[in-house]
Amino acid sequence: MNHSSWGAPPHAGYGGPPDQGPAQGATAPAGPAHDAHQAQQTRPMPVVPGVPGHGHGGDQDDRGAAGHGGPLFRDDTPPARPYPAAPQNPEPMPDTPQPAAGPPPKKSAGRDLGAAIGVGVGLGAVIVASLFVVKAVFVAVVAVAVVVGLWELTSRLEERKGVKAPLVPLAVGGAAMVVAGYARGAEGAWIAMALTALAVLVWRMARPPQDYLRDVTAGVFAAFYVPFLATFVTMMLAADDGAWRVLTFLVLTVVSDTGAYAVGWRFGRTKLAPRISPGKTREGLIGAVAFAMVAGALCTQFLIDGGSWWQGLLLGLAVAASATLGDLGESMIKRDLGIKDMGTLLPGHGGIMDRLDSLLPTAPVVWLLLVLFVGSG
Repeated sequence: MNHSSWGAPPHAGYGGPPDQGPAQGATAPAGPAHDAHQAQQTRPMPVVPGVPGHGHGGDQDDRGAAGHGGPLFRDDTPPARPYPAAPQNPEPMPDTPQPAAGPPPKKSAGRDLGAAIGVGVGLGAVIVASLFVVKAVFVAVVAVAVVVGLWELTSRLEERKGVKAPLVPLAVGGAAMVVAGYARGAEGAWIAMALTALAVLVWRMARPPQDYLRDVTAGVFAAFYVPFLATFVTMMLAADDGAWRVLTFLVLTVVSDTGAYAVGWRFGRTKLAPRISPGKTREGLIGAVAFAMVAGALCTQFLIDGGSWWQGLLLGLAVAASATLGDLGESMIKRDLGIKDMGTLLPGHGGIMDRLDSLLPTAPVVWLLLVLFVGSG
C-alpha cells in the first residue's frame, strides 16, 4: 500500500528504530521481551473497518502499524484482518495541486458608466451650445465651473488637513481672472492673479496668526491651479476662430482620456505610476497618444484657420502628455487628502474638479502651441 495515502512515514507507529523500546504513547510492546501477562494486558483493540485512525492508541500510531500490514509484535505472524477502508473523500495533501478556482472576474470600470456617459453628454451639449451661440455665455460657464471647483478644493483641504484657505477672495478673484483673460488677454490674467493672491493674504489677516503661512500658501496655490489655468481657455476664445480653438482643445482632451481608458482597460498590463494612480498603465498612455494625435491632425486641418495636419500631430502628442500629467497631479492631491473624489456633484464622475483635472493643465499647452502655429488670431 502506498504509505503517503495515510499521511505518515513508514515507522510512524513505532516511534524509533527496531532495536529501541516502545515510544511514548505507543499502544503495543515493541518486541517479544515482555511476558504473556504483560502482553495480555496490552492486547490491541479491535480494528473497525472503514474508520481511519480507529485502533491502537491514536491516528499516527494506528496508521503506522495497521496501515503497513506488519505484526504488532516483531516476531508474530500478522493476523488476517481487512485493512481499514480508505475514506471516500480524503483531504488533499498539502502538496497536492488545487483545481483552478474558475475564470478571473471581469474588469470593471469602477463607476456607474451609464450615469457617467449621460452626465458627460449633457455637459458637452451645454458647453458647445454656449460656445457657438454667445461667447459671453461660455465665459460665464467657465467662471461658474471655476468657483465650484475652488469650493470643492478648499472644502476638502479643510476637512482632511485642517487648512483654511479663504474661499471668498478666491471665488471673486477667480471669476475676475477668467473674465480678464477673455477681455485683456495674458496681461489681464496675470494682473488678476496678482490681485487675487494679495486679497488672500489680506483676508486671512482677520483670523489669528496661527497657521497663517499654511493657509495663505494653500490659497495662492488654489488661485493658480484652478482659475489662472482656466483663463487660457477664455484667452483662446478671444481669437477670431476662438470657438473652434476651444472646441479643438476640448475634443483632444476628451479623446486622449477616452483612448487611455479604452486601451488601458482592454490591454493594460504594465503600471504607469502605481504609487500615484494604480489604474493607469503604459498601454493606456500609448492609446491616449495615438487617439489624440489622430484627432489633432483632423481638428487642426479642418477646424483651425491656417492649421495643418502635421501641426495637429504635435498638438495631439502634447495634449496626451499634459492631460496625463494633470490627471496624475490630481491623483497626488487626492491621495494626500485620502479621498477618492473631490466631490459628488456629477453622478458617475465625482466633482467638478474630477473633470477639470486633465483640462486645466492642458489649456495653456494648447493655447501656446496654437499661437505658435497659426498666431493669436
